[in-house]
Amino acid sequence: MTDAPDAPPTLDIDELLTRTPTVRRRLDLSRPVSRPLLAECLQLALHAPNGGNRQNWRFLVIDDPETKAGIARHYKSASDAYLAATPPAAMSEKAVAGVRHLADHLHEVPALVLACVHGRLPADAPLARQSGFFGTIYPALWSFMLAARSRGLGTALTTVHLAHEREVAALVGLPADEFTQVALVAVGHVTGGTGFRRTRRRPLDDVMSWNRWDS
Repeated sequence: MTDAPDAPPTLDIDELLTRTPTVRRRLDLSRPVSRPLLAECLQLALHAPNGGNRQNWRFLVIDDPETKAGIARHYKSASDAYLAATPPAAMSEKAVAGVRHLADHLHEVPALVLACVHGRLPADAPLARQSGFFGTIYPALWSFMLAARSRGLGTALTTVHLAHEREVAALVGLPADEFTQVALVAVGHVTGGTGFRRTRRRPLDDVMSWNRWDS
């Protein structure tokens, strides 16, 4: 039996972990993503490990065109500033093109998922507290992206919009003194088929050492 033409490929866990890239230019801007499908992916994400099992996360799914357009304006402003401040050698031309494409088309992306954590950290919070505060939601975000990938969707996680966190909070009615925005995930079906090559990464020996730091 073969999969239906629009069915996502069946991936084993190793393929899923190595073939879930950031998708910016291949997001299908013309095809909506159904709310039940997004909810299904988020339901799976809620099973991710989190600090103290407090589950103090909130996810705002945005598919209203006017709201997306408002967020996109802030995102474009922040993205332009980010790229202007980034040394040319720090990003490849391909990566820059992808960032610009997403910034130019964010308002057309079918759905945006705004991930938030309850509370706000003081500016002088110790490093361990900062790590725990922000780190508690990232396993859920990755689980969401994997669930989306397994269902034929593409995702792009970004934090660029946080330069205008308060403005975005006001736009969506988010109580900014009670919740901290952590990341924004663009979600859509993908163009050119649902397959992706294995992501390119540096050799393990370049980034791993045993027992003592190896410079």
